Amino acid sequence: MSISATQVKELREKTGAGMMDCKKALMENDGDMEAAIDWLRTKGLAKAAKKAGRVASEGLVGVATEGTKAAIVEINSETDFVARNEGFQKLVRDIAETALTVGGDRDATAAATYPGKSHSVEAELSEQIATIGENMTFRRAAGLAVDAGVISSYVHNAIAPGLGKIGVIVAMESTGDADAVNALGRQIAMHVAASNPLAVTPDEVDADVAARERAVYSEQARESGKPENIIEKMVEGRMRKFFEEVALLKQPFVVDPDNTVEKAVEAASKEIGAPIKVAGFVRFEVGEGVDKKDDDFAAEVQAMAGGN
Repeated sequence: MSISATQVKELREKTGAGMMDCKKALMENDGDMEAAIDWLRTKGLAKAAKKAGRVASEGLVGVATEGTKAAIVEINSETDFVARNEGFQKLVRDIAETALTVGGDRDATAAATYPGKSHSVEAELSEQIATIGENMTFRRAAGLAVDAGVISSYVHNAIAPGLGKIGVIVAMESTGDADAVNALGRQIAMHVAASNPLAVTPDEVDADVAARERAVYSEQARESGKPENIIEKMVEGRMRKFFEEVALLKQPFVVDPDNTVEKAVEAASKEIGAPIKVAGFVRFEVGEGVDKKDDDFAAEVQAMAGGN
């Protein structure tokens, strides 16, 4: 029978078992959720179920590079203490290396065979949850590659090579000297870590994000009571400023704030005698966008109040 992604997601949330194991459990039990849970329990695959409901917003970002390709992953844990565990660090490093072999695809990485084992990355994560005693999640992965050029990387707050709280990979296309291009690429990766741009160029900024900004600026401008043609000019001016703030190439370069990133790339291109193009970037920060549950928030408030 056909098993939907929604069913698999629900079973994963209820049991903490791996994606492929959940799918198999549902198929073996004709889509019956409770029977699938019992099936996973009998196989010993739901042993981390009681931990699966706890929010994992700590952890590490792992970066792996090889030649003209790179991959980046985020593996979450409940506490920063676990992130400093050598076993957890090895897990993140191994998953990043695995992601590198499948182009950074998250689901393909989860289903791939874990290095040195006969089971999947997802299954290894479940085993580590039981061993370490905390909920852990393989949140996301991405990859970049270029035909000619380099993939530069930077890890902020690194606790081990390629592992830290913020990771960035940047695709630099060029036929020029690879070392020179990589040196610039690493500086740009550091810039991305610090400035968190939304896209490389203004044209690449998500259309929905731009539309929301435009709507806000339009409403603000109309409150001024000015004529519509003046309002339009006001909005366009604010949108230009918005794009300068969020588009990588338009931002003041953190290494040289008197110039934009775009100007720095142009200068480097002249210096090495070959065009350089920033073709893309990926920035992962541990826990960004993760909503903590109310009970976790309440526990934090109680702790801050001295437990009273």
